[in-house]
Amino acid sequence: MTSPYAHGLDKTAANFVQLTPLSFLERSAHVYPDYPALIHGETQRSWAETYARCRRFASALAKRGIGREDTVAVMAPNTPTIYEAHFGVPMTGAVLNALNTRLDAATIAFILEHGEAKVLIADTEFAPVIEEALAMVKKKPLVIDADDPEGPFGGTGGKRLGEIEYEDFIASGDPDFAWKPPADEWDCIALNYTSGTTGNPKGVVYHHRGAYLNALGNVVTWGMPNHARYLWTLPMFHCNGWCFPWTMAAIAGVSVCLRKVDAPHMFDAFADHGVTHLCGAPIVMGMLVNAPADQKRDFPQSVEMMTAAAPPPASVIEAMETLGIKVTHVYGLTEIYGPAVVCAWKEAWDDLPVEDQAKVKARQGVKYVVQENLAVLDPETMAPVPADGETMGEVMTRGNIVMKGYLKNPTATEEAFAGGWFHTGDLGVMHPDGYVELKDRSKDIIISGGENISTIEVEGVLYRHHAVAEAAVVARPDEKWGETPCAFVTLKSGQDATAEEIIAFCRDNLAHYKCPKTVIFQELPKTSTGKVQKFVLRDQARAL
Repeated sequence: MTSPYAHGLDKTAANFVQLTPLSFLERSAHVYPDYPALIHGETQRSWAETYARCRRFASALAKRGIGREDTVAVMAPNTPTIYEAHFGVPMTGAVLNALNTRLDAATIAFILEHGEAKVLIADTEFAPVIEEALAMVKKKPLVIDADDPEGPFGGTGGKRLGEIEYEDFIASGDPDFAWKPPADEWDCIALNYTSGTTGNPKGVVYHHRGAYLNALGNVVTWGMPNHARYLWTLPMFHCNGWCFPWTMAAIAGVSVCLRKVDAPHMFDAFADHGVTHLCGAPIVMGMLVNAPADQKRDFPQSVEMMTAAAPPPASVIEAMETLGIKVTHVYGLTEIYGPAVVCAWKEAWDDLPVEDQAKVKARQGVKYVVQENLAVLDPETMAPVPADGETMGEVMTRGNIVMKGYLKNPTATEEAFAGGWFHTGDLGVMHPDGYVELKDRSKDIIISGGENISTIEVEGVLYRHHAVAEAAVVARPDEKWGETPCAFVTLKSGQDATAEEIIAFCRDNLAHYKCPKTVIFQELPKTSTGKVQKFVLRDQARAL
């Protein structure tokens, strides 16, 4: 029997359009043309102006022959240039490759060649490293220099490596450029490289559909209102700023650009621009909490902060709330468009003591509403582990906000998607209430005398010590035990502690076999997004 739904209910131009976050920009420019979209120092632009500039940008690229699946690289801090690239580049069908501003020349050269960049837009602050990188590239891209009035050269004076400056380049474009949605929402929108701790970095490919969905996922997850004011502390080169460039267009919000992330600039943004939301690693919270009194300013509005990486200690959460900033803990990776898991808060937890609230917030939580599945599985059998909060497995996810795959690396892509799930490489447990909690990276787990030790658990105890500002734990080779925990600790300003005191504190709060046998006091090496580079610490521990 033929189904009554089998005929005459097809996709047409009237009922189906490919999803793309570019549509958010068009809508905000139409509905709120005079509302502010970007603030950068003395520069303020409306949504109508921003839309026209992005169309000019796309038009200028198209005139240079840039089109579908061509790569356009951008090397810039959080300025209007990189924000506009999130729309102007994909309007041509091209793919945006935002470069980490802290990379060395050799890595930049590798990325430019591997991604086959045809255009490179570079802020003149980075001219020295870009010049060195270009000398290593065989097929050089078109280079466009970007001068920033808020930059170290005040808009002039930076070394020019290209044939044209960014403002002159977009001025050559048409503000009425007739861009179209992608032919297929599975088309590539962005290329992001993972930090290569061993070997070359891998190129993670995003599609329009995923960018659209996660941009809206941010709105739903955070309950963001129309016209929210967002401070750019999270680098836009990091997972495309967790999709927030597109999120801000969806809600016609205000992007407050921040070229340099430090406490005075952040407090000025809260007080002068009414910032309501920001994202960042725990190091950003540390800047705010530990800022000298003369750098802090009062502000009347409540502020929401989304943070990832290590869960914030109870003392930091309490200090942030004293400042008027509420913290939401999320989890994600480059391969899943940034945040895809959130510690969704429940009202029943409001009455818990702050220490217990911190324990709850330390959990990574549940899937984003736009992600389909989140599980903790045995990586060998692919069976779910018991939801007992103790049995460890690998955290896996799947759905529409998982990357297309790794560029030119089918083997790595196949491994990442084995069994129909994306393998995060993170070890965790599933709690009885369905919330996931990370225990470690699979490569970071310490096996001492046959016992597994979670470095995250040990670090959580270290952070409770009154003198500890930052802590990271890695394995140190040991003849008797195979491996033992080695703690790297940064002390708070004006505080003192000895290794013996730190170890004794751990022994009072942990099973003794989990306690550090070695404590090193030093600054922790970090990536540009504030994540501790444990591979550097592992090398140091092996050399002790």
